[in-house]
Amino acid sequence: MSGRRDNNDRESRGRTEPTLGRLDDLDKPVPPVDDGLPHIVVDGPRRRSAPPSPSPRGSRKRGWLIPALVLVLIGAVTGLWLQQDRLRGMVPATELNDTLAQASHALDEGHLDGTNGDSARELFEKARDQQPDSDQARDGLRRVGLAEVAKADAALTAGRLDEAEAALNVARELLGGGSDVERLSQRLSQARNPENRTEALIDQARQAFAAGRLDGDDGAGALYRRVLDADKSNAVAARGLDKVGDALAAQARQAIADNDKAKANAIVDRIAILVPRYGDLPSLRAALAETKKQDGQAVAGLVQQGNEALRAGRFTGDGDDNALARFQAALVSDPDNADAKAGLGRVAQALIVQANAAIDSEDDAQATRLLDRAAKLAPKSAELAAARARIGGGEAKVAASDSGVRAVTGDDATPEASLAVSPEQKAKVAGLVRRAQTAAARGDIMDPPGDSAYDLYRNALAIDGNDPAARAGLQGLPTQVEKQMQQAVSSGNVQRAENLYSTLSDLAPGDTTQGELRHRLGSAWIDNALQRAGQGDRQGAFQALDHARRYAPDDPRLQSAYERVATGR
Repeated sequence: MSGRRDNNDRESRGRTEPTLGRLDDLDKPVPPVDDGLPHIVVDGPRRRSAPPSPSPRGSRKRGWLIPALVLVLIGAVTGLWLQQDRLRGMVPATELNDTLAQASHALDEGHLDGTNGDSARELFEKARDQQPDSDQARDGLRRVGLAEVAKADAALTAGRLDEAEAALNVARELLGGGSDVERLSQRLSQARNPENRTEALIDQARQAFAAGRLDGDDGAGALYRRVLDADKSNAVAARGLDKVGDALAAQARQAIADNDKAKANAIVDRIAILVPRYGDLPSLRAALAETKKQDGQAVAGLVQQGNEALRAGRFTGDGDDNALARFQAALVSDPDNADAKAGLGRVAQALIVQANAAIDSEDDAQATRLLDRAAKLAPKSAELAAARARIGGGEAKVAASDSGVRAVTGDDATPEASLAVSPEQKAKVAGLVRRAQTAAARGDIMDPPGDSAYDLYRNALAIDGNDPAARAGLQGLPTQVEKQMQQAVSSGNVQRAENLYSTLSDLAPGDTTQGELRHRLGSAWIDNALQRAGQGDRQGAFQALDHARRYAPDDPRLQSAYERVATGR
């Protein structure tokens, strides 16, 4: 109850009447009574005290949070920017996946290599160009190489030696050699030159030499070379090749004396392949270099005169006192001269500029004559195609004429001109432009015909010659090709880089920036030649050096590369 006992408890065991006790003592604390039971303390309600006001010192302690958050945010943004390529790579690449799927299908079908762009090797290389760090593309090329090894093995077993050799060459390029490739190469050499045929081959070589047949598949050089490839210690074949080298060297010197540089170069290159250690090979190359230097001075003079005529505005005309005549004369002496070719491109560009001025003056007849002359020099120029679209105006111009609306071409196009294009035509043009953009990103710039970016843009301009997207896309193709070429060079795909350079020369003839790209391509071919030589493909290495000489004849590495490939060092 209350925990207290009344005094009557001590006096009687009888009935005890309830009592309230002293009311005055209600506020006094009750002393605890030890009754042997555990005590429970009940806390009374507590009043919540007001929170202490924040001190200025505490505020200062928390003041670092905002700068820290700003620094974290800056770090996160910087990290995302630095990793943008990696993050971009995480986005599904539809075009890349399509190319990889096509390549895998071609591999499954056994279509391993080719030149039409639909073989497994070409498609995997295209995928590698689209994404140079693609593991799937690299693994695909490795699988193509292994398939070529299996193909070579089967062809060799069936006695199809040429087919086996071709497959081995591709496998060596893709795999970089390997024990299987070398084993099959030895089997191929033994199959071509069995021991019981060695003497017969030597006899055939002697007869060919006596008949003056030094080169060719049945010539003395090739026959002696086959014997040495199978037996490097055969002294008879080695001496026979030296005699072949002497005879070919005499022919090369006569060609130099006759100023037939093309023939002399071809003979010297053949000596390097058949007799790579021929002693007079360096002196022959030096003689060719001296002849080229003398001719180069004359060609350089013609090119300089052509450039001066260009600056004076004498682009074409009768006689030889104009840019066109000078550049053409330079190419007669040196058909591969890059400066002269670029000069012709600049002449074509000047004619296109004049044609555009004639179009602005509404003199379509004069513009057509100028563009026809430019087309003879640069038939695939993007600027030429764009200018022709301005003259034609496409279906839009025809519709404008029929309806009495004056169609305005070029940059001065007005709303009246756009009214001549029906909504259906606009939709068709937009679709062609989208297809062209996709083809350009895929690398289909000039091929396949009809579905290439070049043809699709031209088709769009044939409908509406004033469409800005089609015009800008066509004129922007050279920039896209240049980027794709640089990617191909960086990834070591020199054949694709060469094809793209040719496309760039067609689209933008006379572009002065192409000189550096040309030299980079030549240097890449030198690297390719040294790589092939290291894999034992000496003939392929010489072929690569021929490409390098075409694009970078003055590269200081070229001569030493020839010597390294020829001597095997």
